[in-house]
Amino acid sequence: MQEGQIRPFRDKLHHDLQNIGAAPLNFEIGVMEKMPEIKLGKNPVEHIREMLDENPMFRTVAYFSMEIGLRADIPTYAGGLGILAGDILKSAADLGVPMIGVTLMYRKGYFKQSLDSNGWQSENPKEWDPASKMTLLPDEIILTLENRKVKVRVWSYEIKGSSGFCVPVYFLDTDFEGNAEEDRQLTWYLYGGDQKYRLSQEILLGLGGVRIIRGLGYDNIRKFHLNEGHAAFLVLEMLREEGFENFEKIRQRGIFTTHTPVAAGHDYFSYDLVQRVMSINIVNQLKKMLSPEGVSMTELGMRYCSYVNAVSRKHGDVSRKMFGKTDIDNVTNGIHHPTWISPFIKNVFDRNIPGWTDFPERLVQAINIPPKEIWEAHQKSKQSLLDFVRKQTGATMDPEILTIGFARRATEYKRATLILSDPQKLQEIAGGKLQLIFAGKAHPRDNTGKTLIQRIWEKVRDHSSKISVTFIEDYDMDKASYLVQGVDLWLNTPRRPREASGTSGMKCALNGIPNFSILDGWWIEGCVEDVTGWAIGPASTEEQLVNYDETLDAKDLYEKLKGKVLPTYYENRDKWINMMINSIALNASYFNTHRVVREYCEKAYNLNWRGF
Repeated sequence: MQEGQIRPFRDKLHHDLQNIGAAPLNFEIGVMEKMPEIKLGKNPVEHIREMLDENPMFRTVAYFSMEIGLRADIPTYAGGLGILAGDILKSAADLGVPMIGVTLMYRKGYFKQSLDSNGWQSENPKEWDPASKMTLLPDEIILTLENRKVKVRVWSYEIKGSSGFCVPVYFLDTDFEGNAEEDRQLTWYLYGGDQKYRLSQEILLGLGGVRIIRGLGYDNIRKFHLNEGHAAFLVLEMLREEGFENFEKIRQRGIFTTHTPVAAGHDYFSYDLVQRVMSINIVNQLKKMLSPEGVSMTELGMRYCSYVNAVSRKHGDVSRKMFGKTDIDNVTNGIHHPTWISPFIKNVFDRNIPGWTDFPERLVQAINIPPKEIWEAHQKSKQSLLDFVRKQTGATMDPEILTIGFARRATEYKRATLILSDPQKLQEIAGGKLQLIFAGKAHPRDNTGKTLIQRIWEKVRDHSSKISVTFIEDYDMDKASYLVQGVDLWLNTPRRPREASGTSGMKCALNGIPNFSILDGWWIEGCVEDVTGWAIGPASTEEQLVNYDETLDAKDLYEKLKGKVLPTYYENRDKWINMMINSIALNASYFNTHRVVREYCEKAYNLNWRGF
């Protein structure tokens, strides 16, 4: 928009504002170059609202994440970190928060999982066509990696919220003509390749992400939210933009969320590798900013962000101890309730709790829903799950038998096989009364995790057992929906205190499914014994990683399964249904990303969200 066009646009806007009793705006010439034209035929409020919604200059928060999970057929996520990122951006769209998302395009996804006849996991690319889901934008930037010019382009996906507000998510891509073959592969695999591959991807996300959004017109971003340390190199780009070392200004614009108390979850690069991929000048700059040993992406993010948070109350305690920082806050995770709700439970909510979709806190009113309605809706969800299991695996499961679900990343500390640790005792307690559904992927280089899956597979093949066990291959968002909507009870058995938060149990609570879990992460906040579910093992008091007698957890699991879980399900159905209702009223009303986004607006973004 040229100066001659801005003045009549400004005058018209002032006139519209006066008509609705608002104060005029003081726009300077040259600021509104990308302002959209007024759409005739709409009232002034709609003019102004659409202008604010659509123009990049009015977006003030950029959310950077190595993975973002939006839907199953866009396989740019590996697990909880990406699903949480997608849920947060969906809630931002529902609430009208002026955010954008930035991530990488993974042409071959995380991986497609398959198990051989012995239950050993193999991995294959998960090919997909971004052109069928997204819009390729004409904007490109150039980065220098190993003295090569690497072109970066960007795809856009718009999340349309319940209010009509859209949050765009930008996917950076190097797989196109003009780039060297090894550079084209940088956006092939999520968490693939060696250290150099990982470093190059994180340069692409951090430096490249900032440059891309600047080119798209996002010049008014006031807060850069780093979902873990993968994007921390954006600090270097912000320094470059300033032209001098104004660390305090950069720090005030940064927000850092840490998700893991496990050392392997924090990326670390040697200065030799950084110099090889970037330059000696960058290394010298980083050595002034960080420790002389190497580049910790978590340290880089934490040092140069003014607001740092963990993702549960307990994780906050652990993180403050782990990093030696007293000012780490906590914002307990949540889930995007419209994404994860069972269609049958949704119908019950729609009839009984007006406005629950926009205001999930109203789910406290679930306490007044007739128990029969909740039970009948759950049984329909359960039948859908069992039909899906039969279609996927050929296994026929009984809808009258208590069905427990466990679906997590297959890694040693999550202890997927804890419930199977004493098969004979489990048979004595629950033979003929229990069926188990497992799912989850092991990282391609995690042979211990693959061995865990193999142990479960052995139980699947044990036809002499009176406990039916099945495993769902290639776990993704769609398959997760069946499980978190249809099982009777959700199991989670991490080794304390390694579970930063966990969100799968929150998805279950939304659907009226109680949890049976170790007291770690979110469950410390969500567990009311015999009311929303049951705890396994002693209270979590550790503030650092410790070793303890795991047999105590297994013993408590078996004792509660025998003394509480099975008797309640089979002999006191009224109490079980009340626990289902309590899970909705006490847990789902709080553990949702609408509340999470509002907390970030208040604590970190300095925003008053639009609301409804």
